Amino acid sequence: MPLPLKTLPRSLAKGLAVLFWFAGISGSAHAEKSLVYCTEGNPQSFNAQVSTSGTSVNAITPIFNNLVEFGPNGQIANSGLAESYTISEDGLVYDFYLRRSVAFHSNEIFVPTRFFNADDVLFTIERQRASDHPYHNIGPATYDYFRDMGLPDLLKSVEKLDDHRVRITLNRPESPFLADLAMPFLSIQSAEYADSLMKSGRPTLFDEMPIGTGPFRLVSYQKDMAIRYKAFDGYWRGRQPLDNLIYSITPNIAVRLNKLRSGECHVMIFPNPAELGVIEKDPNLVIEQRDGQNVAYMAFNTRKPPLDDLRVRRAITLAIDKRTLVDAVYQNGGRPAKNPIPPGMWSYDDGIEDYPFDPGTARSLLTEAGYPEGFTLDLWYTPVTRPYLPNGKRAAEMIRENLERVGIKVTLKTESWGNYRRQVTQGEQDMVIYGWTGDNGDPDNFLYFLLNCGAVRPGGANIARWCNPDFEDQITKAKIISDPERRAAHYREAQRIFHQEIPWFPIANSIIAVAHRKEVKKYTNNLFNQNFSGVDIETQ
Repeated sequence: MPLPLKTLPRSLAKGLAVLFWFAGISGSAHAEKSLVYCTEGNPQSFNAQVSTSGTSVNAITPIFNNLVEFGPNGQIANSGLAESYTISEDGLVYDFYLRRSVAFHSNEIFVPTRFFNADDVLFTIERQRASDHPYHNIGPATYDYFRDMGLPDLLKSVEKLDDHRVRITLNRPESPFLADLAMPFLSIQSAEYADSLMKSGRPTLFDEMPIGTGPFRLVSYQKDMAIRYKAFDGYWRGRQPLDNLIYSITPNIAVRLNKLRSGECHVMIFPNPAELGVIEKDPNLVIEQRDGQNVAYMAFNTRKPPLDDLRVRRAITLAIDKRTLVDAVYQNGGRPAKNPIPPGMWSYDDGIEDYPFDPGTARSLLTEAGYPEGFTLDLWYTPVTRPYLPNGKRAAEMIRENLERVGIKVTLKTESWGNYRRQVTQGEQDMVIYGWTGDNGDPDNFLYFLLNCGAVRPGGANIARWCNPDFEDQITKAKIISDPERRAAHYREAQRIFHQEIPWFPIANSIIAVAHRKEVKKYTNNLFNQNFSGVDIETQ
């Protein structure tokens, strides 16, 4: 399970008194060059190696950099900690030439004595890869992302050629490999910091008190309240315009909007789609919208009766009025999904016809499967607003109502967000409402990460527990081919197999909206790298 996040030591929590002045618990956020960002929940950790939660990734993004990074449209840009790289003709050997004079942050228990170098790259990868690494078993870290992306089998070796050159050799060609390196679970960590904590007997602090090279450093964190960051004066791209960045943890969507309107927050994530029209009319507010590159879905536990029967999964799919559900839950902020990847992603197969709403045929299929009187299932729903699903409870209630009309009784269940994520990956639930926002713009990030056979395990991303050899063959072949058209052909065939076998009931693809006050400048709704670089604010 991901490492539970604890409140930082009391010395670091002292900043909260200052934070309250900045965030204005009973007033407005007006401190000079301080931006308050209303987010929806607590991070599970400050290290994306040990948490796949989008909330955690959102919290760590301002702190770290990667070897290679995404540009604003999701393309790989030569703008990360690797100044350049070369790839061998056979696609197996990647040589990275590292930037010099890149400084790490410091905190109350660590001051770096050197700049970023190859040792940090090796530490970042080897901690996750090597079971005998000193940090591999620190905390309850299972490195789910690293494992579910198939990197343990992909990586042959990671070598330090000198302080500023790293060679990564693969066991097979891997077309999405550079995109994988740009993802948060491979953000570069400080080997020197890890060594310092190990020597002082405090290695568990590594994932709670992060040290990175990013534009902001962590100052304090208090669960259910706030995360406070300070601009890093030594940032290698140059100091940022903002002095202070504060994440105000506000799970309630209506409260987030009220804070934005009052000026207590400057930026709000995941506004209610029903409120977008009202926000748009407010002269003090701006809405940033874009294709969310996501999918919300209801996963069937294909290893538990009666959901191991395709006829039952098909019956449930036909019994749900998807169009009405999406209209009610998403308003104008989403459209019905039919595939496991979003429509804007290359290789999307629009020729697939979604299953209709047909409760009559659903009843017939249940009778054919031996359940004329129906049965009882549990359905878990997300307890917080997510970019792919604004109201999990409402969606679950509508699904329950539809299924009960064909004789399937549904018990709704949920947990706190952290517990929910741990519970639903253990493989005990019948049906789970969940979703995914792409990390790197590649279909592999959906089709392989969420549905490969290796991710069928406790803690794995394949919560449908679905392992189909034909599907696996298609997504595996697509990984090793460099030609986009040939890769797309495999991914389209994989989508057709998915559609026939129905491991999920795809719900919707949503539009991602972020609202901010008009005094916030140069803010972009960036799917891949929301680290607040370059963001400024006009002081009032």
